[in-house]
Amino acid sequence: MFIERFYPETYARSAYDVDYDSLRKSGIRGIIFDIDNTLVPHGAPADGRAKELFKRLHYMGFRCLLLSNNREKRVKSFADSVKYTDYIYKGNKPLKSGFIESMKRMRTLPSSTVLIGDQLFTDVWGAKRCGIRSILVQRINNREEIQIVIKRFFESIVLYYYFKDRNRKGKDGR
Repeated sequence: MFIERFYPETYARSAYDVDYDSLRKSGIRGIIFDIDNTLVPHGAPADGRAKELFKRLHYMGFRCLLLSNNREKRVKSFADSVKYTDYIYKGNKPLKSGFIESMKRMRTLPSSTVLIGDQLFTDVWGAKRCGIRSILVQRINNREEIQIVIKRFFESIVLYYYFKDRNRKGKDGR
């Protein structure tokens, strides 16, 4: 079905609730993160929770990269604060180029990479177009730019069918 191209492989309440131990055991070595409304509210600086997450992931052996459509000032500042991560700004998500460059920098393959983000039409779809597993997280804050608010309306339709299909099949998708 057409709409399924936007379905994430997994849904989590928060990037901080993801089972990173299970990801590691399943062969994931690289994690691509969105920033705004995935790790912190839109435009907010890195907080202690984000800094601790990236430190933990580093010591677990993950390579991390921030892939954002935002400007360099925003993305670099966040990356500098959390440490332990590379970044790509103006990533042109959902185009493949930012995801491919992310894997190149992390030295991972689609099979050993996961994307964690809050938007279906930029984060999830872009990752899926490259064969990268995706984890959709609930957005942190409802305060967003108008173009994102419009996308959220259409995302709500896709999410309705995603959760309906997921509940019908069982949470593991079978």
